[in-house]
Amino acid sequence: MPPRLTALDASFLYLEQTTTPMHVGGVAVFKRAGKGGLDYEKLVGLVEQRISLVPRYRQKVKHVPGNLARPVWVDDTEFDVAYHVRRSALPRPGTDEQLCELVARLMSRPLDHTRPLWEMYLVEGLEKNRVAVVTKTHQAMVDGISAIDLSQVILDVSPDARPGVEEVWMPRPEPSDLRLIAEAVGDAVARPGEIVDNVRAATGDAVATATKLAGMAGKLLTMARTASRPAPGTPLNVHISTQRRFAIARTDLEAYRRIRAAHGCTVNDAVLSVVSGALRNWLLSRGEPVTSGASVRAMVPMSVRGEADVPSSATSGSLGNRVSSFLVDLPVGEPSPVVRLHHVTHAMREHTSTGRNVGADTLVRIGGFAPPTLHALGARAASGISRRIFNLVVTNVPGPQFPLYAAGARMLEMFPVVPLAKGQALAIGLTSYDGGVYYGFNGDRDGMPDVDVLAGLVDEALDELLAASR
Repeated sequence: MPPRLTALDASFLYLEQTTTPMHVGGVAVFKRAGKGGLDYEKLVGLVEQRISLVPRYRQKVKHVPGNLARPVWVDDTEFDVAYHVRRSALPRPGTDEQLCELVARLMSRPLDHTRPLWEMYLVEGLEKNRVAVVTKTHQAMVDGISAIDLSQVILDVSPDARPGVEEVWMPRPEPSDLRLIAEAVGDAVARPGEIVDNVRAATGDAVATATKLAGMAGKLLTMARTASRPAPGTPLNVHISTQRRFAIARTDLEAYRRIRAAHGCTVNDAVLSVVSGALRNWLLSRGEPVTSGASVRAMVPMSVRGEADVPSSATSGSLGNRVSSFLVDLPVGEPSPVVRLHHVTHAMREHTSTGRNVGADTLVRIGGFAPPTLHALGARAASGISRRIFNLVVTNVPGPQFPLYAAGARMLEMFPVVPLAKGQALAIGLTSYDGGVYYGFNGDRDGMPDVDVLAGLVDEALDELLAASR
């Protein structure tokens, strides 16, 4: 019998709406290398060589008749790699702004649920002889710490690609409806209450499904003192549309390390302080009232591994269970960057010292994650939790501090695209890689028309903190 989706993975299929597609994305920028560089044919060939390492990427979701049980994963007998790996190009001059506009449009489109739930785009025409690879992966595919993302396995630690896997793939026939029903009946006999939940969730009872998910996540959030108070009112919490805006920011990891050395904090503390400063200046640019006690509450799922734990290759080194999640009130009303940093540092230390951080085993039960798709973790939890508890999600995923390559082309940057939760107009993802810290700002097109302004304020907030630290 083909594997059945977990209850949580299935809930992301049921809860998906036009305004909240449940896919997580990434934008990797490469320097073209060698004659012809990284082109569409090379990318397709690379995917064909490595896709056997991630068999889920050739499977699709098949529903059980009558929704008597959760859907199952079955091989796509008509799998077409050319459908999933696509190409696009930017008009001259191929600026970052044009790339961000394309990414926003791609991320606004839901995935086709009749096919494997992923897409990959090669974007040509970027200035400075660059290309980009944009990925979309449904959160239903992130089934726990055993999951590996396709964008991870196409990367190498040297320009010389490792040998591909020779394989003749023969898809298994899809199970018949009769067999699916028989298996569902067997499950119902073993777990009679589950069949009611399956039918109720699959027939559109999103409230019941969300309540069930929120109940699980509520156990997680009761561990945080801040969850007992409603989140502050901000322009970040609005009814969102089906369309998105995307913006990026680039910073230097060494700058955060200098702040860490000067104040005895962590790099994560410095990052959240910079986000606080950028949000403060953004609110002021909008003419919003920012009082001295104003704050913005962020849900912050983070890896807690140290620099010594960075994997030695592109496909080794699981994050294991070393992940924690926090609710942090970002002090946007504080004008001093150093005092903002101290506020954040104190809040994070209090979470850690009092045990209010959430253990990774709890996170895995609630959401599940994989190293390249850890950004989906925050969105998974946020999808089932009232927007009154926090204002936005900020995910921070440490990456390898050495260069990675795809088909000989060096990856220069990696920007995450964190999906929006219902009623939340902004999600911030950031990844450290090869000496840089790269921010991706995913915003609702109507609620965040100035998301590029917020992204542009990151450098200003970092410079302000650096100057005060000296």
